[in-house]
Parts: sequence; C-alpha cells; structure tokens
Amino acid sequence: MSNKNKKDARNRAGSSLLHARNRHQGRYDFAALSKAEPALASLLVSTPAGETSINFADPLAVKLLNKALLHSSYGVRGWDIPSENLCPPVPGRADYLHYLADLLADCNQGRVPKGRQILALDLGTGASCIYPLLGASEYGWSFCASDINPASLANARAILEHNPGLGQQIQLRQQANAASLFHGIVGDDEWFDVSLCNPPFHASAEEARAGSQRKWENLKQTSQAEQALPVLNFGGQAAELWCEGGELAFIKKMITESAAIPTKILWFSTLVSKSANLPAIHAALKQVKVLNEKTIIMSQGNKESRLVAWTFLNASQQAAWAKLRWSNSKR
Repeated sequence: MSNKNKKDARNRAGSSLLHARNRHQGRYDFAALSKAEPALASLLVSTPAGETSINFADPLAVKLLNKALLHSSYGVRGWDIPSENLCPPVPGRADYLHYLADLLADCNQGRVPKGRQILALDLGTGASCIYPLLGASEYGWSFCASDINPASLANARAILEHNPGLGQQIQLRQQANAASLFHGIVGDDEWFDVSLCNPPFHASAEEARAGSQRKWENLKQTSQAEQALPVLNFGGQAAELWCEGGELAFIKKMITESAAIPTKILWFSTLVSKSANLPAIHAALKQVKVLNEKTIIMSQGNKESRLVAWTFLNASQQAAWAKLRWSNSKR
C-alpha cells in the first residue's frame, strides 16, 4: 500500500486504528464526558455536519476533554496541569501502554501480567503523570516516575493526593543530574519490567516554536468535522519540547545508558515522533548489541507515531524473568 493510500485508510478509519484494548474506540460521547467534567459542557460546539465536538484549537477545551476521559474511563480525580505544560492526548498515551503490555505478554506465554509486582519506569513523567496514572489504573502496575523539573513533580504529587489508591502504586523521583537518564534513578537493588519515555521532539526553542506554528496553520486548513481526536498541543516547558540535538540525540543517549544496565530492565522503550530518525536509532541499537528490538507503528486519527523497544535478554532469560517476577500476577 502506498503512503498516500495508507493515509487515506487512516483518515477513513479514524480512531479504529487504536489498540484493540484501548477504551477510546469510536466517537466521543460528549454528553457523558460533560457529566464527568461539567466545565466541558460550556465549550462544546457543533461541527458543520451537525455533530457535537469541541474546538481542538482551544487548549482549555482539549485539557478538559482529557480530564473528562481520565475521570470517566479510569476513575482519576482532580487531574490538572498548568497552562504552560503539554496536555497529553489520553487515547494515544493509553495505546503506548497497551503495546508495552503486549511485549510483556510475549514473555509470559501470551498472558498480560497484571498487578503491583509489575514495575515500570517512566522517564520524564511531566506534570501530567499520565503514563503512571493510566498504567496503574488499567493494569494495576506499579510505577517509578522520574523528572528533572521539581515543579512538574509537585504537580504530579498534587494529582496523586487526589487519588490515594493510585498514589500507593506510583513513586515520584527527581533526576538531579541533567546529563543522566537512568543513572541516579535506577537503584542498585532495583529491577524494572519495562521503561517508557516520551522524549522531547525538537533540537531548539526556535524549532519548537516553528513546529507549533505549523500545527496552527494545519489546523486552520482542517474543518472541525475532520478533527477526530485531540492531537494538538500548543504549550510545553523547555524540557518537554526540546533538548540539545533533539529527539535523536536524546534517544541515542538513552540507548547508550541502557547498555550500561542491560539486566536491570527487561524491555526498554521510547516513543519516536519522527520516522526519519528510525534508521539512526536502529543503528545505535545494533551498535550496543541488543538481542531483540521491535518497532511498532501507532495511529491516532490522522497522527502516526512509533514505539521502539529493545531488550538485552534472550528468549530463555525473558521467560525466566517472567517466571521469577510474575508468577503471582493477576490474569
């Protein structure tokens, strides 16, 4: 299938290309979501086709939509983020976790391991703490959520205070060294079943601003009827949006550091926003001699992203890991 035909297929299918276990298939029920988050009701609009929606160019509307999704689908209460932080689209973030669960299931005779003994590491959890909240709610996993920004961790802590049950499964840690990712977070006596990360996309503040401007221009050319999912974000702190060398440099650093702790984490993983970075990422993984790597394409509406995962353990070691750590996991 050509790239154009693939895009056309995605346009027709919309959110149907989400993971099969994703709770957010089909169109949003805005009536139900407005009950979960009453403030959303005043921001509902009618599309040219006469359907109820929101203005996806309005950051407040997008935030309240995702707040409503977290409350109605996962029982998360009191979720909020500062206006300057990125608002994560819940359906896409949930997809990442579902695909990671599939990776773990492949090590566990096809059964997704559930329960608090499953320990995940979220690098750069941000103010939203989105992955730990979703993973703890959906699969009962425990999380270590790290970030370099104390303000982001303070906001994440405030969210957990509203959700004491989930808070028991999520530990927040501050990365004190801006030059490190895993070092200083992964303890000598700790082992994680999976790590995940949504790295900064851009190489500079100027590039980040240009990217936001392109999103605005694209949005102006797209009718609300075609905007099926909240994929646009116009905020973001520096560490969320850009780093020296951009996404590729960040991920290559992650790969290098992972090679220093090859048996500490069963599956390392990261999102990759730019497909052009994949060849260099695969080359970096080959250089550190990973034993298995996977690239998974994820689609949300018209937006496509990639999940790259790797492990330094062979199939026998993976099975032994699962037997040792997950033998009492819920099924």
